[in-house]
Amino acid sequence: MRTKTKILGIETSCDETAAAVVENGNRIISNVVASQIDIHARYGGVVPEVASRQHLLTVIPVIRQAMTGISWQDINGIAVTFGPGLAGSLLVGVNVAKAIALAKNLPLTGVNHLEAHIYANWLAHSAESSLSTGEETVRVNCEVQFPCLCLVVSGGHSDLVLMKGHGQFEKLGRTRDDAAGEAFDKAARILGLGYPGGPAIEHAACSGTPCLPLPRAWLKRSHDFSFSGLKTALWHLAHKGGVSVADAAASFQLAVADVLVAKTIEAAKQLKVEQILLSGGVAANKTLTQQFLANSPVPVIIPPSHLCTDNAAMVAACGYYHFEAGRISGYDLDVAPDLSLG
Repeated sequence: MRTKTKILGIETSCDETAAAVVENGNRIISNVVASQIDIHARYGGVVPEVASRQHLLTVIPVIRQAMTGISWQDINGIAVTFGPGLAGSLLVGVNVAKAIALAKNLPLTGVNHLEAHIYANWLAHSAESSLSTGEETVRVNCEVQFPCLCLVVSGGHSDLVLMKGHGQFEKLGRTRDDAAGEAFDKAARILGLGYPGGPAIEHAACSGTPCLPLPRAWLKRSHDFSFSGLKTALWHLAHKGGVSVADAAASFQLAVADVLVAKTIEAAKQLKVEQILLSGGVAANKTLTQQFLANSPVPVIIPPSHLCTDNAAMVAACGYYHFEAGRISGYDLDVAPDLSLG
């Protein structure tokens, strides 16, 4: 009979305070997220000092909620995000995790936030899902097979990574300027749609047509991405006047999706991978996921939307495989705001 290993995950890399307990790297026991969106919306983006202070207020209540009905004697280890992210925010989670590990005599492992996003795909097939269509059910019921190609698209990152096995990553491409999520935020600001930009653009695009001539940065002979020029082109169109906001949002959204999908699929064909794994907040965008499902020659795994955005279940899932490989962190674990993957 397989041993049940429960990991407590803690996530405070940006503006979400989260804690979760995950069993054997794939079964979510609890998953609690306290969002700061309403706090930062008034500023049009995340204010680092405000974010870290809010983490201080909420991290202990969030951990207590995640541990409701669970004995500390049943926890086998603690996994915490130590980078990349906002330094002040990361410090809150790392120091709380070290204190708990010391007090409860539990092993500790530091987790790369980008790697954790990828491990949301290990949770997808076992997580409770509110998805309603048959197509979406197929998306979340697929076991991961190596080698696979991972696209991590979030507010700060657009990374294309080859995953050869657990903990074995080779970075193939990255953003040269704005990440996809950052581009959505800036586009929403240009169009007066508010923050956060991704959901705002997607909502506005529902009533629009992608009919505007926005550019695509293909960056031939490279797996890198670039969205700065697209953002500038949108700014020029918007300031000419006479452009429908809904059409502009739909056109911008499709331009981003076209590049992400085409370049990822091209890399998948070149590398002959078994699957494509999507992760990160932008992976919750329906236009992007529909484009992947319609065009990919290999299976595409996409976590449910609540596991695409920052959460601690993905940190605990990743931490489980760290512990399996014997990767234990000491109490000198420090934050790494600029940490990369691969």
